[in-house]
Amino acid sequence: MSVHPHPGSRHERPAFAKAYSFALVTLAFFVASWLAQFIFQTIEVRNDAQEHGQSFSWSEFFPQFFSSTFENWQSEFLQLCWQAAGLALFYYWGSSQSREEGDRLEAKVDLLLHERGIDPDVVDGFGNVTDTKAASGSKS
Repeated sequence: MSVHPHPGSRHERPAFAKAYSFALVTLAFFVASWLAQFIFQTIEVRNDAQEHGQSFSWSEFFPQFFSSTFENWQSEFLQLCWQAAGLALFYYWGSSQSREEGDRLEAKVDLLLHERGIDPDVVDGFGNVTDTKAASGSKS
């Protein structure tokens, strides 16, 4: 029994680069920005050491570099986590924005039902018509 789908089928697995393109681009941005931070912070620390008549020391540079890196990451991850958790919490509580979206969706569904001649008041929450006479427009 073959685990992989037949070639040419709709469910064929995409190439690695295509399947993980967002992650690869994000990784490239991350490496480029971290490398830029390393280069510019090295230049800054070297210049600072020269101004004070001291020699540059890698053993003093790396703790400073990693400290500034983790400080940046901490602030960014805290911001991202708050945004994700906060939005989920407000959506769960039913903030005005989430209710507005639900109202807009309900209005669109009602419009589609009207276009097809179905009274939205006779359709339950699962899309089932509860009163066939009213839905067909026939009168008793």
